[in-house]
Amino acid sequence: MTVLVTRLDSDGDVLLAGPAVRAVAASGERVVLLVGPRGASAGRLLPGVDEVVVWSCPWIEADPPPVDPASVDGLVSLVRERGVERALVLTSFHQSALPLALLLRLAGVRWIGAHSADYPGSLLDLRLQLPDTGLHEAQRQLRLAETAGFLLPAGDLGALAVREPLPDTRALTGGPPYVVVHPGASVPSRAPVPSWTAELVEALHADGHRVVVTGGPDERALTRDVAGSRGRDLGGATDLAQLGDVLARAECVVVGNTGPSHLAAAVATPVVSLFAPVVPAERWRPYRVPHVLLGDQHAGCASSRARTCPVPGHPCLQGVPVAAAAAAVRGLVSPAVLRPVEVSA
Repeated sequence: MTVLVTRLDSDGDVLLAGPAVRAVAASGERVVLLVGPRGASAGRLLPGVDEVVVWSCPWIEADPPPVDPASVDGLVSLVRERGVERALVLTSFHQSALPLALLLRLAGVRWIGAHSADYPGSLLDLRLQLPDTGLHEAQRQLRLAETAGFLLPAGDLGALAVREPLPDTRALTGGPPYVVVHPGASVPSRAPVPSWTAELVEALHADGHRVVVTGGPDERALTRDVAGSRGRDLGGATDLAQLGDVLARAECVVVGNTGPSHLAAAVATPVVSLFAPVVPAERWRPYRVPHVLLGDQHAGCASSRARTCPVPGHPCLQGVPVAAAAAAVRGLVSPAVLRPVEVSA
């Protein structure tokens, strides 16, 4: 039997779906993972996936394409050709699973499970409704898989994970020990001000840390300015798998609430999380790794899901003292740190 698991968001969202995917894979069935273009790289890193299919979803993408009948028909045909019998539609609490469920029904999928606050009619066989608070996003997705009868195998504790081995990046980083600073974010409201991050690199260097600054191909100017003369600039130098290895070899990662934060958790590296509260920290904080949460979680932007900061001066992150972030790094590289800590500016 072939089971389709869908998560149509970005790399970070797909990484958080990893425990649910492994639960489905543990059933012994073939797992096809349907992702959007922004989540394809993470999908290819998830253990348990037999095939990754990429489709740009017009009701999920932040910059959505027009609804194209040919694209929709192509997805229906693709699912039908793979003989998918069961499907889990993984979504965030603010998204609807029903449009995709309709397309999967048209593709002949006999059984579909999803979270849904809305009445699904005949679109869902399993309609799971969970409380709005108290569950991390990774737990929320795993709960759907478990309710559908897919359980993690013995010994799998449900942490995030990636396929190994990852590509060796020591030629890029110069080898350990080092601390990673990742200054960018796919959503501008979740990134610290570049000048603040540059000051942090200086402070970490003064503390005796070797600092590696990472970023995507479109962030080269940002990483160059943040790295300055004190950090090693890897902006645009890595794909997601290589970035995973860079993070895995780091003592600690300083990063906003963005995909590399979840990638760091997937390779079991401690995180100093510069967490803008535009989404709830209880759902999106680094999962099951030691971490320090920095940022005013009660700022005016809290739970707004704003992509651009609506409060002048970006106070939720700009108000974090650089010294506090440097101290958080010092604490996390110490073996005495055994559990997550929250610090609000």
